[in-house]
Amino acid sequence: MIASVRGTVIALAPDAAVVDVGGVGYSVRATPGTLAGLATGRETTLHTTLVVREDSMTLYGFATADERDLFELLQTASGVGPRLAQAALAVHPPNAVRRAIAVGDQRVLTQIPGVGKKGAERLILELKDRIGPVTCDDDGAPVSPVARPMWREQVQQGLIALGWTQKDAATAITALADTVDTERPNVPELLKQAIRLLGKTR
Repeated sequence: MIASVRGTVIALAPDAAVVDVGGVGYSVRATPGTLAGLATGRETTLHTTLVVREDSMTLYGFATADERDLFELLQTASGVGPRLAQAALAVHPPNAVRRAIAVGDQRVLTQIPGVGKKGAERLILELKDRIGPVTCDDDGAPVSPVARPMWREQVQQGLIALGWTQKDAATAITALADTVDTERPNVPELLKQAIRLLGKTR
């Protein structure tokens, strides 16, 4: 893995930079915010991660290690690839994304291009336990968690106890969310519906 590159910026494009490292030019894809801090002819250090696909190898660069770590974490969620993870960092600073996931703020997440209501729910469900503690906002003020319906956790725990994965549970809960219009739904009935939904995929 290429964890970082340090060298002279020899070219800039709207979505990438070329950094000369010991005579080798590395093409590094980056967000507009990262690119804005670079200048042709100047030395820079970028924190990087290499994304390998069957037909390509793409190096992504970030101004901070925190941005890179969040970029990698976001891609562990269902349906999130490098493009969407990079879009998240182009729209929000890392702490804002982490905070939105931690407290269940769908409004912030749906501001990311390509993330709708269901996508935001999936990010929260799959990553909230791995996003790390977020206790303050960007100004240092305490964060007050946004209440999330308890039925989600109850159905998730029920499905996992029955042998389904967290990813399976997230898929079923996202599908059920549009049908729930009360604060205290019938959890056993929702669990049965989730089992029926997942049973069709087995």
